Amino acid sequence: MDRQLISAIAHSDHPIAAPVSEVHLERLLTRTRLPAGSRVLDLGCGEAAWTLRALELHPDVTADGVDICALALAAAAKDAEARGLSDRVRLHETPAADFPVAEPYDLVLCVGATHAFGGLAATLDGVRRHLRPGGLALVGEGFWERTPAPETLARLGAAPDDYADLPGTVAIAEGAGFRVVYGHTSELSEWDEYEWSWTGSLARWALEHPGPDGETAMAAALDHRDMWLNHYRGVLGFVTFLLRGTG
Repeated sequence: MDRQLISAIAHSDHPIAAPVSEVHLERLLTRTRLPAGSRVLDLGCGEAAWTLRALELHPDVTADGVDICALALAAAAKDAEARGLSDRVRLHETPAADFPVAEPYDLVLCVGATHAFGGLAATLDGVRRHLRPGGLALVGEGFWERTPAPETLARLGAAPDDYADLPGTVAIAEGAGFRVVYGHTSELSEWDEYEWSWTGSLARWALEHPGPDGETAMAAALDHRDMWLNHYRGVLGFVTFLLRGTG
């Protein structure tokens, strides 16, 4: 079963696709205070929940959303049409790291998609290439809430330096030529809502589709749930920074 299909099913009931509630998503987007005529770029947009809400909160703003998942982009296009936003957003099926640099953007988002660039530092370099001088970025990244046990690292296939702690994550962002002007550290309840949705949506789909694909989906749901409940719950955190370029 295709990994993109698994991801699309898992996020079907939580299109924000990060451990962030709708309330905090809106607070972060409102803090951008985008003026009319601004241009927004979402790198790794998924179903474009962040992009479309930004357009609703900021009239006369346009956006580009970039993702490699055709299923997610199709869902984004359908949602944009339903919300009357189709004429203000363009969706691109391409790797985020390969999206061509052209006219700069006023706001660049990359929330929960830093893996597309190979980590936070590389993501910030990629974001800067698309950002106008003094522009804003919303970047969401994991961090270690506490030092992970060796068995947790093994289960995640992770290394200790894959993430920093929260002060270290701030230092990486500001060392890359940005200043943190706001941030949101996801609460445990936001993580739980995200993970219960991820695993539950996939498990429900598996039960409704008996056969090889259903078995694969159920195995993915149970494996993910085990990693979350028994290994990284309360260990891996998530922070979303509102950054302003200093260059």
